[in-house]
Amino acid sequence: MAVRTHSKGNRRWVANVKTVSTFPPKGLFTKDAATIARVLASKEVSPKGPGSGMRMLTYFINRGGRGLSKTRKAELQRAKKLLSKRIHEKSGAKSGR
Repeated sequence: MAVRTHSKGNRRWVANVKTVSTFPPKGLFTKDAATIARVLASKEVSPKGPGSGMRMLTYFINRGGRGLSKTRKAELQRAKKLLSKRIHEKSGAKSGR
């Protein structure tokens, strides 16, 4: 059985991903967590709902990788929690919970 090895070039696959689906406002991910969550949950930025905004935020965190400072990463993780809360509130309202 062959062992799979990773070269430096293909470890960072996320750097090669291009998307044209949605574009958050420039500089959004440098703002505070509440602003990030609010903007990513809006229909203007995430026409398919806040779940789409969550995917954008996760993608940004993954793409930033080790280049993000601890404080910036913590703020983005806080934004993920706030956005997740919005998603659960929205889904709870639909199901009548």
